[in-house]
Amino acid sequence: MSLHTPSPEKHWDDAREGDTCTSPTYLVTKERILAYADLTGDHTPVHVDEAYAQASHFGGIVAHGLFGLSIADGLKTRSDYRFLPGMSLGWTWDFLLPIRVDDELHVRFSITGLRASKSKPGWGIVILPSELVNQHGQVVQKGEHRLMVPRRPGTF
Repeated sequence: MSLHTPSPEKHWDDAREGDTCTSPTYLVTKERILAYADLTGDHTPVHVDEAYAQASHFGGIVAHGLFGLSIADGLKTRSDYRFLPGMSLGWTWDFLLPIRVDDELHVRFSITGLRASKSKPGWGIVILPSELVNQHGQVVQKGEHRLMVPRRPGTF
């Protein structure tokens, strides 16, 4: 993991369509994959058993798909472009390539949609298409996050 000091958190009103960001990096280790397996209770052998994983079509231990989504979400919170704590409204997410031990991952994301919330005054909705990218420049996972973020007081 790289050390990183993020900039101040943004309100919904600070965001602009077309804004982009690349996150710091995250190193995938066998220990982290095993810890995720323990946390979730998913001990599928391809994630935890070296001999089984070596004999599989993956040729070695791979991370859980949701491990990648979790890392992508965490990396966004460590980036220079981050919002005040809000509410996740949902994800659409595709798993494209396996995540392997020693992969170094980062997230590229942008803002493609902004709208004030109709049901919650003082909040706005942000659409964040995101790509989880490995050290070879391959997009291993991608999708879109819909996030509700507080508006700047006095602007609504």
